[in-house]
Amino acid sequence: MPSISSATASADAGRLVLRLMIGVLILFHGVAKLSGGVGPIAGMLSSHGLPAVFAYGAYVGEVVAPVLLVIGLWTRAAALLVVANMLVALALVHMGELVQINPKTGGLAVELQMMYLWGAVAIALLGAGRFSVGGAAGRWN
Repeated sequence: MPSISSATASADAGRLVLRLMIGVLILFHGVAKLSGGVGPIAGMLSSHGLPAVFAYGAYVGEVVAPVLLVIGLWTRAAALLVVANMLVALALVHMGELVQINPKTGGLAVELQMMYLWGAVAIALLGAGRFSVGGAAGRWN
């Protein structure tokens, strides 16, 4: 039976892996928005009757929050920002695909978006762990 300290270290390592996976993969989307702009998102928001200025929130959800996840600072808050970002993305872009199967892979058409969403939910529930800049202590880490 593993000791409590090795079980804790293993759990903290799992948190680190989850934070890095979600943070780095979403950050790629943010870098694309930094180089290409948020014009298409602004158009989608406007077509749904929402202010186009909300498109700049993509920078928060896809650049700032993922960086915070990767370094492990304000981790729970950053994860909740990613959750909000993914809910908006699902509502604006992928609503019609929620129950569709991808014919090429056989998987759910929105499996990537769901991985980001539910991975961020898990991070929000688990926190950063001790392998983080903010450490395991603190309400938002």
